[in-house]
Amino acid sequence: MTIIRGATTIAHDEITEIREAVRELLVQIENTNGLKRDEILSIVFSSTSDIHSYYPAKAAREAGFETASLFSAMEPEINGGLKLCIRVMLFVEKNIAVHHVYLREAKALRKDISQKMNVAIDGPAGSGKSTIAKRLAEDYKILYLDTGAMYRACALQAVNSGINVESESALYDLMSNLPLDIVYQNGKQITLLDGKDVSDQIREPRISMAASTVSKHKCVRMKMVEKQREIARETSCVLDGRDIGTYVLPDADFKFFLTASADVRAKRRYLELKEKGHDVDYDELKAEIVKRDEQDANREFAPLKQASDAVFIDTSDMTIEEVVAAIKSKIQERI
Repeated sequence: MTIIRGATTIAHDEITEIREAVRELLVQIENTNGLKRDEILSIVFSSTSDIHSYYPAKAAREAGFETASLFSAMEPEINGGLKLCIRVMLFVEKNIAVHHVYLREAKALRKDISQKMNVAIDGPAGSGKSTIAKRLAEDYKILYLDTGAMYRACALQAVNSGINVESESALYDLMSNLPLDIVYQNGKQITLLDGKDVSDQIREPRISMAASTVSKHKCVRMKMVEKQREIARETSCVLDGRDIGTYVLPDADFKFFLTASADVRAKRRYLELKEKGHDVDYDELKAEIVKRDEQDANREFAPLKQASDAVFIDTSDMTIEEVVAAIKSKIQERI
């Protein structure tokens, strides 16, 4: 069983407005969630006490929602509450990823899910930003764009092509015909090179330093930033990286900078790689992380740094759940 919520408003308490508002709301919920009419078991409406002229449930029946049981109720008056508002809950018999729908003035009730928003999360390697970004995107039912995977794919292509990752001129030519595609399957980003899934290969330790090196070159960053901005313009998403809030999306709605001590970050990465079956040395990994921090922070173009309007969070002594809760709390304060 799945419950989908929604709400809308009308300008005047009139039958035609109620009919149109209810039809628009239900159809959008249906389309956004990929529902079939006979999958909706029940529809429950509640409307503010200033709506008298028509029952939303009757409007739903007239809009063609004939198989579901329908119910309408009136809400008590609340001082300062939204006026002329119709709320709805749909009970669906299958389990799906829910997309709630808030229209018209009711968008103010849930700005976090009713308007396009971009969340930028920056920080050094091992700070937990990718894990947190994925969880946040999942909770908000919006897109997670793994920008680091895009740079890693560039590095993998360069390594496989025998190109010196220190050579910007060689990388410039590579960027001109880079066969990189980003697709999403079952809510997961899949990185493709020449049509081949390289999502696991790009996480190998040998690619990590190469990715840091190629990403310092302007031609590479310009190509990747172009792709990232294009995606962010079209949809709500969470992006993590090293210069998202400062360069890629300087106008992002919400910005966060996550960090942790080098020891903590090295331990996290060590356990992650060991779990995936990689043979790694902790001390070498820590030295690599420190070196990468220095390289990322001191590169000439778009270096790693905290945006002036980003919220700083030290995750050294925090669980994933605590970091996610802290970020969501800060977002909620703004909306």
